[in-house]
Amino acid sequence: MSDAPGDPLVDCPVDADVLREAVELVRRAGELSLSWFRTDLRVEQKGDGTPVTEADRAVERFLRVEIGRAHPDDGIVGEEEESQASSSGRTWILDPIDGTKAFTRGVPLYANLLAIEDEYGSAVGVVNIPALGQLLWAGRGRGCFLNGVPARVSDRDTLDGAYCSSSGYESWNEASLLAVKRAGMVLRTWGDGYGFLLVASGRVDAMVDPAAERYDLAPMTVILAEAGGRFTDLSGRPTSTGGSGVATNGRIHDAVLDCLCADDRQPGRLDHDD
Repeated sequence: MSDAPGDPLVDCPVDADVLREAVELVRRAGELSLSWFRTDLRVEQKGDGTPVTEADRAVERFLRVEIGRAHPDDGIVGEEEESQASSSGRTWILDPIDGTKAFTRGVPLYANLLAIEDEYGSAVGVVNIPALGQLLWAGRGRGCFLNGVPARVSDRDTLDGAYCSSSGYESWNEASLLAVKRAGMVLRTWGDGYGFLLVASGRVDAMVDPAAERYDLAPMTVILAEAGGRFTDLSGRPTSTGGSGVATNGRIHDAVLDCLCADDRQPGRLDHDD
């Protein structure tokens, strides 16, 4: 599969009914997650040290049951349960609550993420911020929309004054952080899925996640492409499986990557919360 610009495969539009189904499914998942939001949740630690709650598990279970009922031959990859192999050529990729730390602290920036990949590559991406009532979706060849209104990236073409968001800056290597600051970028921590939504809708110019899993990033490839932007890992590869994610409006992408790799090393691993 390939998401490379100019690849003829990405010109094959995703089925509109599948796109609508995915958006509605994530909308319902968001409503379910809100039933736990700002309640007295017990927070457990997984083997990798990241937090998990009954809400994470319940939302993923809901998504898996609904997908399995409608598409029993499709694969499913999620954060909280084992992967299910695909015999159809299509795979659904889930992050039931992206930003669990924010969720458990009552911060309304957590997201529900869903992506679909098929034989042509990235097909559908959905980012739902249910506590803010913001639902972003894109389908290959179908455009990108925020609450039903077409979404486009910004048109800024210089780093000076550009807004750069991240899940956190405490673990970046000093050379990368200094390069971004010296370039005049405005640093903020509207992180996780919400940061990528902000880039796709033109409200910030770049989002950097130096350490992330496939389920954190899979929706962003098609979302940024359909919004007119660009998504890669830190090495510049257009993939959601590279362990990192960089989204920009496209115009400043190479310059952002140059700053991030100013010391010929990637920013250090963040204490990722998903």
